[in-house]
Amino acid sequence: MRHRIAVVGSGPAGLTFARVLHRHDYPVAVLERDPSPDARPPGGTLDLHEGLGQLALDKAGLLAEFQALSRPEGQAMRILDADGTVLRDWRPRPGDRANPEIDRGQLRDLLLGPLDVRWGRGVTQVVPGTRDGVLVHFADGRQETFDLVVGADGAWSRIRPAVSSVTPHYTGVTLVETSLDDVDTRHPDLARLIGDGSVAVYGVNRALVAQRNSGGHVKVYAQFRAPLDWHTNLDLADVEAVRSSLLALFDGWASPVLDLLRHGTAFVHRPLYVLPVSHTWTHVFGVTLLGDAAHLMPPLGAGANLAMLEGAELAESIATGPGDLDEAVRAFEEQMWARAGRWAKITMAGLERLVSPDPAEALALFDQVQPS
Repeated sequence: MRHRIAVVGSGPAGLTFARVLHRHDYPVAVLERDPSPDARPPGGTLDLHEGLGQLALDKAGLLAEFQALSRPEGQAMRILDADGTVLRDWRPRPGDRANPEIDRGQLRDLLLGPLDVRWGRGVTQVVPGTRDGVLVHFADGRQETFDLVVGADGAWSRIRPAVSSVTPHYTGVTLVETSLDDVDTRHPDLARLIGDGSVAVYGVNRALVAQRNSGGHVKVYAQFRAPLDWHTNLDLADVEAVRSSLLALFDGWASPVLDLLRHGTAFVHRPLYVLPVSHTWTHVFGVTLLGDAAHLMPPLGAGANLAMLEGAELAESIATGPGDLDEAVRAFEEQMWARAGRWAKITMAGLERLVSPDPAEALALFDQVQPS
């Protein structure tokens, strides 16, 4: 008899887990609170690493389809000084597919494929150790039991409290996101500034980063160190007030750089939270976590990659292992904790250098990661 397995959350972690199980003809219930795949904007673009996210897609049998959709040219990275001087202009070599970009929406659709997701099934709580297994409470009052519930439901996971009392804490760095549409036609100067991939400008305790998505769409991120309540006297729903506040924060920067903010449409406040670097928990029979639910870290290119590989590895160990479900989960957790702990240290150190009192730290970090 196959185990009754549910994964909560239809992000990259949950869908990769489900897709690998599906490839092995192993049933899984995907529980998602959103009423449909397009209920919310899918977010920006992701760079999937050869040994992480791409490996996960290979385990799901989707690597060739990913390669057809992804944008290797999106690996390009340009770094400017606040006065607009180009400090670095790195471009991938032909055939370089180490970290190609893909829009989150495209990745979601690729992973969804034939999966049967239970949309609109918000989970409020899970209770392990009941007579029939792990009891899942839904927002609509219904209940269901499973042998294993995998929490892949992000930073503010409803599954995490079943295994850990730890909650995310604020890093001291805030992002404010905006976007540009049809950039090549409507803002050709900015399109040239951004190039095929990303452009980053670093100042004292602040940065501006613009990242090209497909279809001429660009995401812009203002990053700065500030108290969590920095916006107390600012109406975040007032687009022009937020724009003015950000322009004041980056006052003195080159005008072409500030155009990234001047031409932005809506603004979204995204304070950066993380879990402790070495977040682990005492194993709980029938419940485990993946991705941000397990190891929320700064968004520096590792989180989604780790989440996808974790989902693929756990699914493989369940579908192809000797049959002891709890033993497979225990072994998975030990492996996940060790690897995620290493990446959490790297990304926290990276955030300290990218939003730093000394902008030269950001440039030095780039030179370490992407030497010319």
